[in-house]
Amino acid sequence: MAVKGEDKFSQGRQLLVGVHLEPELLQSFIGNSSGELPKALQHLTRSPQQPYHFRSNVMTPMMQYYVQRILYCPYQGIIKRTYLESKVLELLALLLEQEAEIQMGSRTPKPLKSGTLERILYARDLLLQQIDNPPSTAELARLVKLNEYALKCGFLQVFGKPLFTYLHDYRLEQARQLLETGDMKVSEVAQKIGFASRNYFAAAFRKKFGINPKQYLMQRKHS
Repeated sequence: MAVKGEDKFSQGRQLLVGVHLEPELLQSFIGNSSGELPKALQHLTRSPQQPYHFRSNVMTPMMQYYVQRILYCPYQGIIKRTYLESKVLELLALLLEQEAEIQMGSRTPKPLKSGTLERILYARDLLLQQIDNPPSTAELARLVKLNEYALKCGFLQVFGKPLFTYLHDYRLEQARQLLETGDMKVSEVAQKIGFASRNYFAAAFRKKFGINPKQYLMQRKHS
């Protein structure tokens, strides 16, 4: 599997990204128990005599987000490889979803206006920089120079979740990673990620991961 592209964002030119996947690998990802692909995606595999299937997809904001992460990978070595593979798979999922929608006659979302994607990504960065005391929607909209409606709709379109649902899930994932280290108490973790109530944090953590944070901490310490 590979993603190829050329960075032309800064010059305002086109970026061509090609995604290549062996049929066996594709079948292992999305095929049923016998390896058969969903009907809407069966045309993506071919015999040696058939021509390649080619489609110039619409670059949605979420696709552009993952392409940018691939182009500007902040890691090196084995971590870089793992990071890039994860982003390629996420990009592939979006491409397959769009292809299935096209085959079934569904409409793809309208692209965001020029400059809006950058502001949405900036809003996400601001939100995650202040997870213990995040700005309100109104304040965040003011900081990124969007109205609240455009911010909320754009964020949902790009990340697939409302603003504060995204933040909530991010907080809990950060909590899980902090508990993994075994260096902090549950109450310290809750405070660090912005939960004023330890009981509420414990309930939210249990709902997401199926285990109480104290139990999770003890498991990691003894593993």
